[in-house]
Amino acid sequence: MTNPKDGAFKAQFNKNGYEIRTDVLGMAKQFTEFEFSNKWMGWEQTTKRDKETGQLIMDVKMPDVPGTDEVLKNAQKFYEFVNGVTSQDKEDKK
Repeated sequence: MTNPKDGAFKAQFNKNGYEIRTDVLGMAKQFTEFEFSNKWMGWEQTTKRDKETGQLIMDVKMPDVPGTDEVLKNAQKFYEFVNGVTSQDKEDKK
C-alpha cells in the first residue's frame, strides 16, 4: 500500500449491486462489439469486388449488427458466471 502522504493513496470501497451490474453490462457491450467487429473483418476479407462494376460479390452472408437483446443476453451470461451459476444449476431450478 502506498503512503497517503505521497498523494497516491486511493481508498477503494466495495461496489453495490447496481454498480456491479453496470460494469457487467459494460463488459457485455464491449464483448458484443468486439465479436461483431471480428465477424465484420472476416466478412470483409472474404468479399470481392467486380472489377468492371465495383459491386461487392458476396459468397458469405454479412453479419447482423447486434442489438440491445444480444448485449443483454451476453450480460446475463457474464452475470451468471460472476455469481457462479452453471447451466446445470438453471435446469435444476426448473
